[in-house]
Amino acid sequence: MRRYHDAEWGVAQHDPRMLWEMLMLEGFQAGLAWIIILRKRDAFRQAFAGFDPEIVAAFGEDDVARLMADPGIVRAEAKIRATIEGARIYCAMREQGENFADFCWSFTDGKAIRNAGREWIANSPLSETISKELKRRGFKFVGPKIVYAWMQAVGIVNDHELACFRRDEV
Repeated sequence: MRRYHDAEWGVAQHDPRMLWEMLMLEGFQAGLAWIIILRKRDAFRQAFAGFDPEIVAAFGEDDVARLMADPGIVRAEAKIRATIEGARIYCAMREQGENFADFCWSFTDGKAIRNAGREWIANSPLSETISKELKRRGFKFVGPKIVYAWMQAVGIVNDHELACFRRDEV
């Protein structure tokens, strides 16, 4: 967790594929501890073809069965199917000329929100807005709490504590 915090968490991510991957991983985390997902991240990447949306979008029932049998990942059928559908939505957005990174950052005009060191929160009005838009587009496992954790992870929100050395670096 320390390595993840020190090198990754809260760093502004602008790569559309990586933003999608992190959103999908946050969905898998629902009901679990993030450390479980971090420990399985390499297995997730292998199982989901490096989170290449075009490849994942083409997954079918054989792939669902393969993933359900993979002990290296979280074997939750609804989450697996949500990831496949999320890839299809990502690809449809791209085909319509919409960049996923631009979409993600449009809610903050491309700027990270730096919270003022208040108490730890689990969601926000912004995460509720983004959650609603993701759900409207057909994404699953994107409730306001999952979206807020994703916003923190990809640097849309900077929630490093005031005394944290990473706060000013990101």
